[in-house]
Amino acid sequence: MKVLLAGATGAIGVPLLSALAGAGHEVTAVIRDPAKRRLVAEHGADPVIADVLDRDALLRAVDGRSADVVMHQATALRNAPRTLRPDDPTLALRGRGTEHLLAAARLVGARRFVTQSLITGYGYRDHGDTVLTEDDTFGSRVGNIGDLVTDAGMATESQVFAADGIEGIALRYGMFYGKNAFSDMFADMMRKRAPILPRGKTATTSFVHVNDAAAATVAAMERGRAGEAYNIVDDQPVSWRAFLTEVSRAHGTPRPVVTPRWLLRLAVPYLGCLMIDTTMRISHAKATRELGWTPAYGTLREGLEARERP
Repeated sequence: MKVLLAGATGAIGVPLLSALAGAGHEVTAVIRDPAKRRLVAEHGADPVIADVLDRDALLRAVDGRSADVVMHQATALRNAPRTLRPDDPTLALRGRGTEHLLAAARLVGARRFVTQSLITGYGYRDHGDTVLTEDDTFGSRVGNIGDLVTDAGMATESQVFAADGIEGIALRYGMFYGKNAFSDMFADMMRKRAPILPRGKTATTSFVHVNDAAAATVAAMERGRAGEAYNIVDDQPVSWRAFLTEVSRAHGTPRPVVTPRWLLRLAVPYLGCLMIDTTMRISHAKATRELGWTPAYGTLREGLEARERP
């Protein structure tokens, strides 16, 4: 297939370029930074320079090209501020960015659209021991800062599902770990002795290695059903305390520095909401059943240990 990919240089974007090339697909990569041309080209894709949030510039950049599928993996998480605000660029990419990429899909003749969503759309609260599936309510607002992310997930999903003439598919990814993802970010923070581990019990959530997420994305593009969402997570949810401990071990960093819960909430409100308040255990049974996908790294430890092997 011919694929127009937005977000080709992010945590999932780079392994996705490799996965698409390995499966024989032809990729045009929409990137914002001209300095990333070489990186994209080295992974077998044709780079196009455009900002997804600039509709006119995006459409000019892809005019005259053709694609069968558009993939929306664009985020702006690098150098993200401590405080999540309604005007956060990643939130805008899920809203206006999806709108612009749907316009690009029509321009290039794509009939299929795969968008990045998140498991946190099930709601930033304690879901207890319930194992959540795609049949559970998605888009629940609970009155905390996480509602901004939940709303953004709903914004991208609702647009692609409602788009006329477009086969929309949403992938609800777990927390990414692997190169340039959460694990690397937290490893850097632990090297700097940043206080990031809330005192006491931490929330539990589902993770997924970026390479597994990329493989699932290709499978969804090839075999996913139009109008469907798929949870993309590994087999075993873990607490944030266990996550930080495993990352510290794998990366050889100092142990995570404990901080009072109130201080984490004050200093980095979104992380406080995520690491203290939001427990969710997610099932990937539907993705396994319909896409034929299972994670190569069933657990966080397996994925992090793979990093240590030559």
